[in-house]
Amino acid sequence: MTACAIETPAEDGDRDPGAAWPAGFTITADGAYAARLAGAGDALYVERWTLDGPEPYAVPLPLGQPEEAGTQLLPLADGRVLVARRVDGRRNTFSLLYPTGPATGELRLGAVEAPGSEHLVLLPPSPDGICAYAMCVGPDTTTLWLVAGGAFGPERVAEVRGRCTGGVWLDRTGRMLALDRRLDDGPVKAVAVDLERGGEVTPLLQITEGSDDRLLLADPDSGLLLIRSDAPSPGHDRLGWGVLGSLLPVRFPECLRLDDAAVTPFAVQPGQVLMPEGCAVALRIDAAGGSWVGAWRPSSRRMAQLAGPQGWLAGAGLWTAEGVLRLPYATDEVPCGLAGLEIPPEPEPVVVVEEPRVCRPVPLQQAPLTDRGPAAG
Repeated sequence: MTACAIETPAEDGDRDPGAAWPAGFTITADGAYAARLAGAGDALYVERWTLDGPEPYAVPLPLGQPEEAGTQLLPLADGRVLVARRVDGRRNTFSLLYPTGPATGELRLGAVEAPGSEHLVLLPPSPDGICAYAMCVGPDTTTLWLVAGGAFGPERVAEVRGRCTGGVWLDRTGRMLALDRRLDDGPVKAVAVDLERGGEVTPLLQITEGSDDRLLLADPDSGLLLIRSDAPSPGHDRLGWGVLGSLLPVRFPECLRLDDAAVTPFAVQPGQVLMPEGCAVALRIDAAGGSWVGAWRPSSRRMAQLAGPQGWLAGAGLWTAEGVLRLPYATDEVPCGLAGLEIPPEPEPVVVVEEPRVCRPVPLQQAPLTDRGPAAG
């Protein structure tokens, strides 16, 4: 059992094993706001970006003292920014920052203790835009906390046996959460956690018995899943895709495999209801020479590689339903910018035909998502 304790505020007012998604620039699920740590050196402060207006703009939210480099941020749909700070090596405090004229308002929410070898990490923005969650990762148990959006400060909502990483929302309500879980010294397997049923855990990915199967992204509209697994080549992770609820095997396209670069998906085109093969996927490509953008659809045999804008906040971006990729960037001349990239269309529709690499890899029909009918794929 995890020994996490909460502390309510006074009335007066591979990587890090718990890291859930790339830090630096976090966008709300609806794409309206984003937040990052701005400044340089020891003079860091919270900066909120507004992305859904005619032009993007940034609002600085400094306080009386600078933020630490390890401060975690999560924007909410109402424009406030959740700030999680590590204090004294074990105590995690939470506050909401918001602009109040020329100053910054701060609403203190409370704290969560992470003793011993445990550590706490914020999960990606909830689809409802109101709630914010964190997970406290211990050696044998992972505890999920509602740290914003509750009635009485941080609330423990679930305990999951095993050591969890990742964090991907599977629906539009913020009920179903996918985590990558390791039990004892076994392989990593993605599981679905039902937050409305006390953290009930259901298997989500089981490609082979001994493979590490992680869920990177999920699109609730189409059912498209982006997966990283070493099932097709043990000891070497590959990027693949599947469909939530489908009985077909996961595919591992060769075009997503680059010998001299790492490829990581960061955004999926929304609004493609029950059309997973047509969803555009944005990928961050990292190599010795820097980072650039990849774009790909499951129906395609190739991945387009494009230069991002100068000052791109690498790994951040979002698709419009119409298929335009919007990438945030910051330079001395343009401290808050949003570039739009239109991905070149395929010369003609291409159907991907690949022989199955593994047997029945996605038992997603076992997950408690019974309101979804069979998806194509």
